[in-house]
Amino acid sequence: MIPAEQIRQFITTNFYLPDPIKLSDDASFLDSGIIDSTGVLEVVRFLEESFGIVVGDSEMLPENLDSVQNLVAFIGRKRSESVP
Repeated sequence: MIPAEQIRQFITTNFYLPDPIKLSDDASFLDSGIIDSTGVLEVVRFLEESFGIVVGDSEMLPENLDSVQNLVAFIGRKRSESVP
């Protein structure tokens, strides 16, 4: 499964969305009320366990974690950082 699909499945399974099919890749989780501050921590744990990356405190920013699109890009950057 590609990262966007894994992320979408995690979000729609673990958080309330009135219509999960309408979740666009660029929809803000925070602005849409899908995820709150506690939810961000759940997303971080999911990323670390599912993609084998470490999310530092300074990386817990909306530009990294606030949409499917942002998460996919963040995972890509983290994976490229770990390649020697």
